[in-house]
Amino acid sequence: MQFRKNNPVSAGQAKIDQDIATAEDAHPGFNSHTRQRAFTLLALLVFLVAAAGLSYGAIIGSAHRITTDNAYVNAELAQVTPLVSGAVADIKVKDTQFVHEGDVLVVLDDKDLRLSVARAEAHFWQAQRRVRGYFANDLALGAVIASREAALTSAGADLAHIEREYARRQNLARDNAISKEELAVAGNRVDQATAALSVAQAQLELARADRDANRALIDDTTLQNHPEIKAAEVQLQQAEWNLERSVIRAPLDGLIAKRSVQIGQRVQAGATLMNIVPLHEVFVSANFKEVQLKDVKVGQAVTLKADLYGDQYIYNGKVAGIAGGTGAAFAIIPAQNATGNWIKVVQRLPVRIEIDPNQLRQRPLRIGLSMETTIHLEK
Repeated sequence: MQFRKNNPVSAGQAKIDQDIATAEDAHPGFNSHTRQRAFTLLALLVFLVAAAGLSYGAIIGSAHRITTDNAYVNAELAQVTPLVSGAVADIKVKDTQFVHEGDVLVVLDDKDLRLSVARAEAHFWQAQRRVRGYFANDLALGAVIASREAALTSAGADLAHIEREYARRQNLARDNAISKEELAVAGNRVDQATAALSVAQAQLELARADRDANRALIDDTTLQNHPEIKAAEVQLQQAEWNLERSVIRAPLDGLIAKRSVQIGQRVQAGATLMNIVPLHEVFVSANFKEVQLKDVKVGQAVTLKADLYGDQYIYNGKVAGIAGGTGAAFAIIPAQNATGNWIKVVQRLPVRIEIDPNQLRQRPLRIGLSMETTIHLEK
């Protein structure tokens, strides 16, 4: 009894028991069964109120959001392909390795490409010398034309002089002052001078034609912009670019995936050697039912959960766009039912969702991962 007096809890309990005993004495119907029933009714009332609240929130809230678990992480992959053919001399990366833009991925054997550069350089210098020859020939042919013009003038003067001499001898021959043989010799000299004049004229025309043909190669050009030199320069530049392309570099930051190339393998231009996944630019393709998309607009807020991290981490994003057609519409063999046996199937339309880049850096995702996606229509 001493302990109960000193213990406040025991004393309070004794007081409660005394009050209950007093109430039971005063009201014989008030017993433990009635009390248990009252507690049961109270608990049921609390449960109904909570259920009503949750139901109201679910019904009202669902009108302002749509959800699907038919969503997957996607990305615009970068395919690494060689621009030149060659044997693989070295590989610098492995699958799952992270690379930065400009990092060396694959090195091709460049011996043949170096020979191509040397050959193109030789053609370039040959073209320069050949074009210099065109300009030098133009000057030389100009001098030849001047010489031919002078020769033509001289031949014309000689013919005129010989014709005068022949005319004088003809007058003398009428007076029998000279012999017929001398007159014949003078006539031959006229014929020879006439022929010489014709030859000089032909040589002048030939020199002019040669100069015209040579000038057709250099008209409206200089040594720097001549077409033959430019063509040789382009070939040299192409050869140098091909040599540079024997070293294959990463086009962007990302993770190496599906590496299929091996050392010693001869690869062709355009063959896929590996893929690079840009982890910082992944997005979600969420396939919503067509009946859900009435109020979906670009820019609306989205919350996402990845199966990889579970409910502990929520991603924030926004609607970036809605696909132009369903998956069935873009299938290799689209459904074309013309028999009349048609059954309507609710279609799904992909919605592109961009994720906060800061969250992607903190919790990286991989393409193909499953996502639970909720679009908040009121935002």
